Amino acid sequence: MRRTAIVIATVTAIAVALALPAGAACADDRHAEIDPRTGLIVAPGWQDVRAHCGGCHSHALVTQQRADRETWLGMIRWMQATQNLWQFQPATERAILDYLSKNYPARRNLRRPPLAPRLMPPD
Repeated sequence: MRRTAIVIATVTAIAVALALPAGAACADDRHAEIDPRTGLIVAPGWQDVRAHCGGCHSHALVTQQRADRETWLGMIRWMQATQNLWQFQPATERAILDYLSKNYPARRNLRRPPLAPRLMPPD
């Protein structure tokens, strides 16, 4: 019975995840307008992100990430150093970093800790 409940819970979680459209707004963004084409939150700077980030990879890669301003800058510098990303004008880089750090900020880990072995179902 216990194993059945775990299977049902797992299947339900997978079904919910698959039902969400790619780039869907998370709970923090539930009141934000989402661009249907890119999945980006529509806010000041989003068009810079659309133009500069979407040229090399999916916008979903952006919407799935969460980071503080320093980490976003580190990702940009890594892409510039290793992935041939062009240098931005200072105002463009500022707009991109403002947008990303405000709309896709770092979050605390929302995953639950692993179950204790004594709580695991028997094999």
